[in-house]
Amino acid sequence: MNPDETTPDDPGAARPEGPDDVAAADGGPDVFDPDPLRANGPDAASPAIGSLGLLSDVDMEVTVELGRTTMPIRELLSLQPGMVVEIERAAAGPIDVLVNGRLIARGEVVVIDEEFGVRVTEIVANRDVA
Repeated sequence: MNPDETTPDDPGAARPEGPDDVAAADGGPDVFDPDPLRANGPDAASPAIGSLGLLSDVDMEVTVELGRTTMPIRELLSLQPGMVVEIERAAAGPIDVLVNGRLIARGEVVVIDEEFGVRVTEIVANRDVA
């Protein structure tokens, strides 16, 4: 046998390392630690599949809530154009921004070129959402 050749039983033999060959740092049983999945195709240079980029084409319902009120159906049916409905929120108070019914931010109403908009002033942490 040539001195440069190795046999499969030779501890110094070079062999490809696969997921079953990765040992835990403490010398324990084999551990599978996969690389993050990557996109392929025209967007192959994009970040890992687990990123928020996957959600870029997902439609979600965004609601801007100025306030709420409760009224009997009798009053609701009697509403006419020009009538004012009182809501349970101060006029200068922040408005809520909801995505699919879940509060995600608070903001303030702005007017730009006779169009209404919302300036987000606070992102609500999950623990703050009731």
